[in-house]
Amino acid sequence: MNRAIPYLLLLALFLLSQVVYADANANLEVNTPAIASVKQSMQDRHAQLVTYYEGGAVGFTKDGLLALRDASVVPLAQRQAVNALISAENQDRNVLYREIARANNHPEWENNIRTTFGQRWIKLAKAGWWYQAANGSWAKK
Repeated sequence: MNRAIPYLLLLALFLLSQVVYADANANLEVNTPAIASVKQSMQDRHAQLVTYYEGGAVGFTKDGLLALRDASVVPLAQRQAVNALISAENQDRNVLYREIARANNHPEWENNIRTTFGQRWIKLAKAGWWYQAANGSWAKK
């Protein structure tokens, strides 16, 4: 009998259990000075982004970031500013996910936290805002 198959099966089960464990046990509401700072920065920027969410230019990606979904709805003179907003927001979101993982003493949970937040952002999106489905296509909420 090939001993590698049971080992690979056990390894796969272990890794899967770690993902489930991370999702179930991560404190997503943890607060540190770094997390509070990045949340404030994101909150300050949100008012500027709402117009682009509502107009369909900016959408939520499945991995918890923002993307310029349709540049054609943004006047040419505003595109650089929109791209700068998206870039700043994505930098903050990446810091947020990393800091939450660190605050939970599990930096290896960062990707799971990112995925969880990606789902949360989409759930919280208002009707008419765009998001990226699991298969990568864009959908309107």
